[in-house]
Amino acid sequence: MHVDSRRFASLVSWVISPVVVAPAAYLLIVLLEYASQPRHLSWFLVLFMSAAIAPMMLIYGLKKIGKVSDYNITFREQRFLPLLVLVGINLLGYELMKQLDAPRFLSGILFFNAVNTVLILLVTLQWKISIHLFSYTSSAALVFLHTGTSSLWLLSAVPLLMWSRIHLKAHNFMQTLVGGAIGFGLMYSEFKWWLSL
Repeated sequence: MHVDSRRFASLVSWVISPVVVAPAAYLLIVLLEYASQPRHLSWFLVLFMSAAIAPMMLIYGLKKIGKVSDYNITFREQRFLPLLVLVGINLLGYELMKQLDAPRFLSGILFFNAVNTVLILLVTLQWKISIHLFSYTSSAALVFLHTGTSSLWLLSAVPLLMWSRIHLKAHNFMQTLVGGAIGFGLMYSEFKWWLSL
């Protein structure tokens, strides 16, 4: 039973992982709001490359050369370099989105991904926050900004994801709770400000 529960927890962690959840949220937003725009697929491609392909290639490469011990980067001390590189990737993506005349909302995703990754990086110097929870709830906040209260059901998966990260001994309760709470609150607040300019 213990083996089965661990396998299930691993499945949850992979299915509700940043490289799956964020691109799915971006695709939904692009299709709902910008599908009529000629460049909508180009905009999504930049978002997808920044949120999924580049991070996966980065982590795979770092594991290959022994800079990280596993794909989840379990050890806090190993997170600084990949997070720093991801800041650069998101800023490059933001500049590319501006060149492609992307809507302010879509370019803002990459800008605030860079900003929030810096914040996570600073926290990581002293503490280990759950990036899984942060990414999931910040993605839910973006969907919520577009669809309203009808999307709040997405938050029902938060306890399951918290359980999976705790069960796998990747985080403790507070690390998952803080990651989830800050992820939603920060992204929502940032975009309310960003879209009011």
